[in-house]
Amino acid sequence: MPQPCFVPAEILLPAAQTPLETWACIAVDQFTAQPEYWQRAEALAAGQPSTLHIVLPEAYLGTPQQAARLEAIRHTMADYRQNVLTRCVHGYVYVERTQMDGSVRQGLVGAIDLEAYDYTPGARAAIRPSERTVVERIPPRLAMRRGAALETPHILMLADDANQTLIEPVGARKDSLPLLYDGQLMLGGGRLRGWAVEDPALIAQIDAALAALADPDAFAKRWPAAAGQPPMVLAVGDGNHSLATAKAYWEELKPTLPEAERARHPARWCLAEVCNVHSPAIEIEPIHRVVFGVTAQELLQAIDLWDKARGGSAVPSAQRFRLADRQGEQLVALQNPPAPLTVGSIEAFLADWLPRHPQASVDYIHGASTALALAARPERPAAAILLPDLAKGDLFRGVVLGGVLPRKTFSMGHAEEKRYYNECRVIG
Repeated sequence: MPQPCFVPAEILLPAAQTPLETWACIAVDQFTAQPEYWQRAEALAAGQPSTLHIVLPEAYLGTPQQAARLEAIRHTMADYRQNVLTRCVHGYVYVERTQMDGSVRQGLVGAIDLEAYDYTPGARAAIRPSERTVVERIPPRLAMRRGAALETPHILMLADDANQTLIEPVGARKDSLPLLYDGQLMLGGGRLRGWAVEDPALIAQIDAALAALADPDAFAKRWPAAAGQPPMVLAVGDGNHSLATAKAYWEELKPTLPEAERARHPARWCLAEVCNVHSPAIEIEPIHRVVFGVTAQELLQAIDLWDKARGGSAVPSAQRFRLADRQGEQLVALQNPPAPLTVGSIEAFLADWLPRHPQASVDYIHGASTALALAARPERPAAAILLPDLAKGDLFRGVVLGGVLPRKTFSMGHAEEKRYYNECRVIG
């Protein structure tokens, strides 16, 4: 039987009286163009133990402040490891995050085995990225992870668990579990609660659910076109480049270690939260495209020629999208889509068309109303490509059958709903 890809960990937390409002801070890749957010966060956390003091907001990447901040982070990590992170959970943490709309996102914090994860395009690992990894984004993050004593995660993983076998049964027993924290998050981030999962029977139940999700026969039944592939158990929902950085660091460190130490070195694992993609609290929204420098009619003609040139069927497929500008909008159906999802087919068209039309450019837009407004502006021709909603199963279908999804395929919730740094783990 293969080793599980998600396992219990030694999870560190500060003293129980430490307020979440100052301790936990939002993922560093948020508000990168709004330094005032981070200034407000720093004012709140000033003089208080806070994960903000052990992470580097990406708003500061490449700035003169980066080197000084990295040095301060190293000193703070050493201090927190000895004096602040005084509680340890030997297992998992079951978490509930109350979001802006009042829904509650359930999750399970544990350790991802980086040996079971691969971001290489086409890799068939148990853990796979949902979107293409931009390797150029890894080096500045790798500089942060090298030599770090601690990690704290904003990574959200997704399980394709329609029968609710992994996380929800733990939530049903939360009243019998030790409560670790309960409070409001910094700057309107909502409420966060967490319970320790250390009971051997409950951990065995989690292991059994993971084993069932990794069963080759069940995977082949779920995805007949992928029968014979190693099953995909988890997909990265958010924090793709953070997990890729952890993997890159492990691959860099591994050759320097004796074989026996490779099997137990803490850098082999990465702390993350796993959620069920089928949870009503998980919102997966499409990211639309606006193509500037072309009208919708001109773009429609180009798409039609490209689609027909591929040959094959003359019958419209199920892949449809809306094309709009200030003259109106229309529904378009592809006949010969090259990818399992509409977004992949559109990206294939744009990759072919844009280099031959240097006057045109594309932007990636959250929200159909925003995309329509941009396409309706009178000062420059623009066409909005409004992509269909993503069904929960589409994310896994796109990854399993088509490899990683194109960049900017989907968004999970608002910026304020991203995972906050809270739990910690020793990695060096």
